[in-house]
Amino acid sequence: MNYTENYRGIKVDVQAPHVDVDETVQIELRSCIDKLVRFAHNINEVNLYINIEGNGGAAISKLGMRVAIPGPDIYADENGDKWVGMLKSVTDKNIRQLQKLK
Repeated sequence: MNYTENYRGIKVDVQAPHVDVDETVQIELRSCIDKLVRFAHNINEVNLYINIEGNGGAAISKLGMRVAIPGPDIYADENGDKWVGMLKSVTDKNIRQLQKLK
């Protein structure tokens, strides 16, 4: 499932081939963007990459987030089994990177 939206003037692009992104993840993504905006008011775009690699019990869920700001973009990723938990983790990682840029 891939979708694009404009949330508070920020282009949000979710790329999730072979994965259905439910409403809970979409709501949490908007909440995470609200957190990011507190640390960087000039966010142009947020790209979220969701993927499952492998099959069956050996499958690995991966989530990555790229935040486009003037200058170098920031990126963080996480492996796990709960999309919302991984989303919160990559948001925290990106916030730490934004704090280092200041």
